Amino acid sequence: MTKSSYLALHEKIKPYIHWTPVLTSGLVNDVANCQLFLKCENFQKMGAFKMRGAANAILQLSDSEKAKGVVTHSSGNFAQALSLAAKAQGVKAYIVMPTSAPKVKVEAVKGYGGEVIMCPPTLKDREEAANKIQKEKGATFIHPSNDDDVIHGQGTATIELLNDHPDLDAIITPVGGGGLLAGTALAASIFAPNCKVYAGEPENVNDAYRSFLSGEIEDNEASNTVADGLKTQLGDRNFPLIKEHVESIITVSEDEIIEAMKLIWSRMKIVIEPSSAVAVAAVIKRKDLFKNQKVGVIVSGGNVDFDNLPF
Repeated sequence: MTKSSYLALHEKIKPYIHWTPVLTSGLVNDVANCQLFLKCENFQKMGAFKMRGAANAILQLSDSEKAKGVVTHSSGNFAQALSLAAKAQGVKAYIVMPTSAPKVKVEAVKGYGGEVIMCPPTLKDREEAANKIQKEKGATFIHPSNDDDVIHGQGTATIELLNDHPDLDAIITPVGGGGLLAGTALAASIFAPNCKVYAGEPENVNDAYRSFLSGEIEDNEASNTVADGLKTQLGDRNFPLIKEHVESIITVSEDEIIEAMKLIWSRMKIVIEPSSAVAVAAVIKRKDLFKNQKVGVIVSGGNVDFDNLPF
């Protein structure tokens, strides 16, 4: 990716996304011991950064591919993002969702125009259902995080952040499937080579942290975390970018995630989901690392289950 090609990509997806605001808080800065600049992707269309990657992935398809539709498997934000991005571009979206997916998310996908196919809640069942639709409908499969076009689309949040605040010392994102982190790291390496990129991850699902240390993609045996958007695994398309361009991954406890979420809700009056709070918690935990720096935080989303709040 060159700077000019990335700017051209950003220009193409602008009609389908919001240029989200960057918010600050003196009190939150005092708690974190640094200057935080929150890139509010909780204000993005469908409430999360994933709209960027979904829009870009569909834009890269040929007319004949678009005519046959797109398919993905997701229980959360990418299901909604692909549905809305496809609807905006006049493309059919088939969304495989597990029976364990919250009803509110299933209804949201339908509301955005996606055709929902329910399946048992295992990765094997999800993949088999998506493969079946690919064969029957000729739809193009788009992975939520392990896809080059999705990764590049997610990186446009960083392009905007650096456009608004070009003098950042560091940027931090949450990490789950790795699409946002890889896109952020790639964009930062192109547009601000001296800006370091970090990630926050729950201690309970620390596969990215362990993968970063070992150099190989690791599995998780447990999946018990309030940050439900971060239970997915790194992929072979995003992990090489993470290894090359990310400084380190900081793990945080469940209590630290909840306290960071409460801090942003109460002091900044904005709704962020637990996955977003992971990045804030990581900065607060490592005050020594970020002391007196200007730190950008990609607030990944604000899609919260209000019937199941962690506080």
